[in-house]
Amino acid sequence: MAKLQGKRIAILVTDGFEQSEMTDPRAALDAEGAKTTLIAPKAGKVKGWKDLDWGDTFDVDRVLADARESDYDALLLPGGVMNPDKLRLETHAIALVRSFFDAGKPVAAICHGPWLLIDAGVAQGRRLTSWPSIRIDLANAGARVEDSAVVVDRNLVTSRKPEDIPAFNRSMIEEFARGQRPPSVQAGRLVS
Repeated sequence: MAKLQGKRIAILVTDGFEQSEMTDPRAALDAEGAKTTLIAPKAGKVKGWKDLDWGDTFDVDRVLADARESDYDALLLPGGVMNPDKLRLETHAIALVRSFFDAGKPVAAICHGPWLLIDAGVAQGRRLTSWPSIRIDLANAGARVEDSAVVVDRNLVTSRKPEDIPAFNRSMIEEFARGQRPPSVQAGRLVS
C-alpha cells in the first residue's frame, strides 16, 4: 500500500519557484498516493524557474486566500530565490505556514523555502538546513543551522538544494506518513 494514501498535501508557490524542487517532490508524493494541491496567490498558472531561465507553467489548483490548513495533512515549500522572497510579502502565505506549525502538521522546505519560516515566526529553536545564502538569516532568527543534505526536526524536514532532492523526498515522505503530532513545544514556544 502507498505510504501516503489519502493524505492531502498543500504545495505553496508563486512565480519563480525552482521547478525541480516542486515537480520532483510532487511526483514522489503522488507516487505514494497523496493528493497534492498547488496553491498560489493568484488563480490561473504559475511559472517555474529552471536552471538559469524561466521554466514551465503549472495550473494553480487553489488560490492562497482560499487555502486553509485544516484542508491538508502537510505542507511543501519549494525554493528558488524569487518564490519565497515574493511569498514573504503575502500575509496569507505567512499565516498559512504558521498554521501548519500551530497544528503540529508536518512541513517540508527546500533551498530558499525555509526563508518563509522566519516570517512565520517558527524558525527559532529549530534545527534545519537551507541554501547557503540564507543560513545567516535563519541563524539570526534563532534557528540552529546545519550543512547537511537533509535535516529532520520534529515535524519539519529541510534540505539545501536540488541535488538533495532524493534524500529530501525520502525524509519528507516518512515525516508526512507519520502525520500530525500532538501539541508540544514548537519553534521555541508552547503550542497547546
